[in-house]
Amino acid sequence: MSVSLDHRAPRVPAAALLAFLVLAFAITWGVIGSYIYWPDVMTARFGAISGAHPFFFLATWAPAIAAFAVVLLFGGLSGLRGFLSRLLMWRCPAPWWGMILVVIPLVFMAGSLIKGGPLLAPIPPEGVGAVVALMFMMLLLGPIEEFGWRGVAQPLLQRFMAPVWAGALIGAIWGIWHLPAFYLAGVVFAEWSFLPFFIGNVTLAILVTPIFNAARGSLLLPMLFHWQLINPFWPDAQPWDTWLLVGVAAVVVWWKRDMMFTRMGAVTEVIPGEART
Repeated sequence: MSVSLDHRAPRVPAAALLAFLVLAFAITWGVIGSYIYWPDVMTARFGAISGAHPFFFLATWAPAIAAFAVVLLFGGLSGLRGFLSRLLMWRCPAPWWGMILVVIPLVFMAGSLIKGGPLLAPIPPEGVGAVVALMFMMLLLGPIEEFGWRGVAQPLLQRFMAPVWAGALIGAIWGIWHLPAFYLAGVVFAEWSFLPFFIGNVTLAILVTPIFNAARGSLLLPMLFHWQLINPFWPDAQPWDTWLLVGVAAVVVWWKRDMMFTRMGAVTEVIPGEART
């Protein structure tokens, strides 16, 4: 039975992408930029920045905050409920679950072994419990970004371009969004090189794209994918993890080229059941 147009959720317009990006960048770059340009003032008033600082969480959550603002603006509370229902979408072909649960960990393990490192990250003196606690804390950091990147940006871009290009563009934006953190002492990014990280962002955004579309716009699977990338049990494999992921992404794009290079079947709804106005 077809659904009447009058009963569908309001459509989030493509122009909302600009509002989303402006707000996400303003929050993150505003917070991080304040610590870069006025470190003494910010530290004296709010404390030294670190990965556990509330402002670091705020900066990390900016894409989600921007996504919620956009959805509320165009869809109201009912639209937000529909948007959040995408967290419950777990059905996806088994190979994509395998990518998240098996392939990503194997990439980190293989990369670490190539550079002469361990199979798993060393357990700290505090024990396994500390790593488990950190793992769950990580669930509240990077994966929350997916409300924005895959929640809003991906479906809006896929209205105009093939998924592979939408993923690549989001990856580039994602990388640039991180840029100020590389100039911020006290966080892990300060120890990394930006170019491999940027290439990794583009690669990962392309790699998660077919998972997102195969799961019909699920937010759950991209969040689990993101969580695996920062799972503290996996060893430091830089830069080999990046180059291995580039290879995995190339295989996936070739394997699923029929869905990566055409918009047919690509998810374009921010709120499930949006009106086609």
